[in-house]
Amino acid sequence: MTESPARRPLPQPTVSSEPFWTSGADGKLRIAQCAACGRRHHPPQPICPYCRSGDVAPAPVSGRATVAGFTVDHQQWLPDFPPPYVVAVVALEEDVTVRLTTNIVGCDPAEVAIGMRVRVRFEQQRDYWLPLFEPDPDASSDPGVVPEPDRASVSVRPMVSASKFEDKVALTGVGSSAIGRRLLVDPLSLTVSACLRAVEDAGLTVADIDGLATYPGGHAGGLSEGGITPVEEALRIRPTWISGGGDFPGPSGSVVAAMLAVAAGLCRHVLCFRTVWESTHTHLVRTGKIATGGGRATGMFEWRSPFGAMSAANWIGVNASHYFWRYGGDRESTLAPIALTARAHAARNPDAIYRDPLTLDEYRAARMISSPFGLYDCDVPCDGAIAIVVSAIETVADRPKPAVLVEAVGTQVIERISWDQGTLTHEPQVLGPAAHLWSRTNLRPDDVDVAELYDGFTFNAVSWLEALGFCGPGEAADFLAGGKTIGLDGPLPLNTHGGQLSAGRTHGFGFLQEAIAQLRGEATGRQVADARVAVVTTGGGTPGGALLLRRAD
Repeated sequence: MTESPARRPLPQPTVSSEPFWTSGADGKLRIAQCAACGRRHHPPQPICPYCRSGDVAPAPVSGRATVAGFTVDHQQWLPDFPPPYVVAVVALEEDVTVRLTTNIVGCDPAEVAIGMRVRVRFEQQRDYWLPLFEPDPDASSDPGVVPEPDRASVSVRPMVSASKFEDKVALTGVGSSAIGRRLLVDPLSLTVSACLRAVEDAGLTVADIDGLATYPGGHAGGLSEGGITPVEEALRIRPTWISGGGDFPGPSGSVVAAMLAVAAGLCRHVLCFRTVWESTHTHLVRTGKIATGGGRATGMFEWRSPFGAMSAANWIGVNASHYFWRYGGDRESTLAPIALTARAHAARNPDAIYRDPLTLDEYRAARMISSPFGLYDCDVPCDGAIAIVVSAIETVADRPKPAVLVEAVGTQVIERISWDQGTLTHEPQVLGPAAHLWSRTNLRPDDVDVAELYDGFTFNAVSWLEALGFCGPGEAADFLAGGKTIGLDGPLPLNTHGGQLSAGRTHGFGFLQEAIAQLRGEATGRQVADARVAVVTTGGGTPGGALLLRRAD
């Protein structure tokens, strides 16, 4: 056991997790194990997720594991945790379904590889022993066992009724505020602007709105204006129904919730809104006007922050490395076409943040953030708000613009809601919503005219392309054909407004806005000819969601 000069964020253990963080005092790694069925699981839970027995306790394991995915981080996320360092997911020798996010130490980052056999090495930080892993000198030279891909699609539930709630609603209005790299304005002003424009676009008045829905509610850190409460205080709608929070199938889950309320007859017109002001928030933190940090790592960060895995770039980078190891391909063939096409489309969008041409040479030369992601593989933080009106289908004839109908939603969770315990081949939480979407419609991938797929990172869009069946697992590079397939004149135009990679990270609602514009024929300068069906996905990880939209005529 060693003391580290780096100051790692410390976890804030729960009653269930404290034995994990303290058990290394004797050099033994301990994992939750069920006495009834013998199965292990992680993170520790008070009940066995397999047999539901409550007889669960930490039990020692060998401390040997195999690297299942990794990323070399090059970005300074924490002041006292200097890069480069390796964030990895390792699969335990006793059970490869049990995995730990950790750091690989004791070797050069360039030596780390998937299949590498490693062993635990504890690092004491105050009263906690953090399990790091190092190359195992006593292990066989053969690669260790790497987890096989999950076959999640077999778990999709069939429709419970032939009557679809999607048929009872329509998207009738859309509006956005100013969207910019750093606007330095009150985020609530952005929300109100977008909401009023969406209501006007739908040909309604504020008095017609009887519901409010948003994602992720009153989330801090520049990810919302504060949720339902401040918006209601500003607009005084007196809604019949409200919904706001982060436990949705992606940001578009708030729209699905609104659809359910309308279809049930509780509301006629629900105003859905999404606001981000990450760029301004970051500026205010850096200038000392907002104080953050200082607390222990809780929630999902309990298992990531101690290892410097502070960003989704780290978490998804791990999966991208596993994808390339398993299927082949590389950044240039698989990721670059997404980034370059996004920029080409953004050049036609006057509201996009980055519109200057981007070349393959510039993509290659960009600084690395967290392998395999370079700067242009990552979306662009921005400030802005987008709002959408969900209306009862019987009101469509009274709206001034063509309504956009909802053919199907994809919401089912069929994977572990986890960044490291479930799917490693793709971004987590894309396989379930994608499979569920196609179970609720007779349309198929070949019927889609426009794809607006979440691209928090280039690999996210790759994951959605394969999950939705536009190509098979590992076939994205061939499908993309260097970008020819996904251009405006290709068979599947992708992220026609520039996506979040170039137009700006509006956390999902920008894709809905663009899909509505395409289906209405309002995407001036980038309009896809005769666009009738659009697929939209939102969510950069856990969980995610999908919508299949179609033109009313």
